[in-house]
Amino acid sequence: PSADDLAEEMEDVDFEDEGAEEPDGEAWESEDDEGVEDGMEAQDDSEVTFSLHSDSVFCVSLDPKTNTLAVTGGEDDKAFVWRVSDGELLFECSGHKDSVTCAGFSHDSVFVATGDMSGLIKVWRVDAKEEVWSFEVGDLEWMEWHPQAHVLLAGTADGNTWMWKIPSGDCKTFQGPACPATCGRILPDGKRAVVGYEDGTMRIWDLKQGTSLHVLKGQDGHQDPLTCVASNQDGSLIMTGSVDCHAKLINSATGKVVCVFKMESVTPKAPISEGEEVESNSVESLGFCNVMPLAAVGYLDGTLAIYDLSTQSLRHKCQHESGIVQLLWEESSAVVYTCSLDGAVRLWDARSGKMISEYRGHSAEILDFAVNKDASIVVTTSGDHQAKVFCVQRPDR
Repeated sequence: PSADDLAEEMEDVDFEDEGAEEPDGEAWESEDDEGVEDGMEAQDDSEVTFSLHSDSVFCVSLDPKTNTLAVTGGEDDKAFVWRVSDGELLFECSGHKDSVTCAGFSHDSVFVATGDMSGLIKVWRVDAKEEVWSFEVGDLEWMEWHPQAHVLLAGTADGNTWMWKIPSGDCKTFQGPACPATCGRILPDGKRAVVGYEDGTMRIWDLKQGTSLHVLKGQDGHQDPLTCVASNQDGSLIMTGSVDCHAKLINSATGKVVCVFKMESVTPKAPISEGEEVESNSVESLGFCNVMPLAAVGYLDGTLAIYDLSTQSLRHKCQHESGIVQLLWEESSAVVYTCSLDGAVRLWDARSGKMISEYRGHSAEILDFAVNKDASIVVTTSGDHQAKVFCVQRPDR
């Protein structure tokens, strides 16, 4: 049988039945040992597959308190809370009428929030498995829980950033420019949030006062829409990434740009035929290392750049075959994880710039992933309608 036939057979396997899963897993592994390079389906390094979604799975989060539960949202207008250990469904977050693109647990894992593209946000109490709050905003761009409180922040296509107390629903809005608030992050102090906009500007908001503390625009801002923001562990530094391929390092106290990391632009290949687009590049994801003064930037062209913050210079360039979708640092080491459009998760040692390991199992691009606290498992979601759990515990720990 061809790889496609095998894939179809796999779809008929009931993954809920653990007995059925193991022989299959072994069969796949032995094939993989023989070096089946034929299509992505051949190799499955995952421990658990969650397959209740019937379309692309866009987002995943792990519950911060125990790391035993995952929430996933997808193009099938559904979100599910399920157990990471065996893929067992805990409950469905029902009632969404559009793709669920945002999902996450509160800092203490008491609540889980799900948000769909049309702007319907719902919050569920995890232990009772019941909805406790819902609200409708404009088209949703991003959503994030406060790191210390039952407070939810969300950015919308009209430029507003919304903040609610959960479950009372007390609400505050922060009015940005009249263009989408494309990304946002609450800073570790819990008092400020950084929000990036489609017009290339960035604002640091005082959450209590509702005022903007700093605005970066013009030369200080980006030339194109912001795609991602991150802060270091103490919140003193912010990094913004944009479609303009620049990553900016900003002092959060002064709002001043400390330095700009530019990817040397590769000369665009001459379009083969008229009307063909030149391959575009952009910053897709970024993050700070907690244990060394390093930052990582992932680009759509597949480049993972590791920058040294103390010298403000490029330390390593790690090349991927295809675009990086997201990157995450391990909490307590200089290891950075990437997931990419080729369906693989990779672990990189940021000190040496070398790849430590690679995990496969999806037959389509990975769209989101999460790493648990002790960096022993990675949960991925993909365009192949599945979420998978990979054990990444390394022998050297």
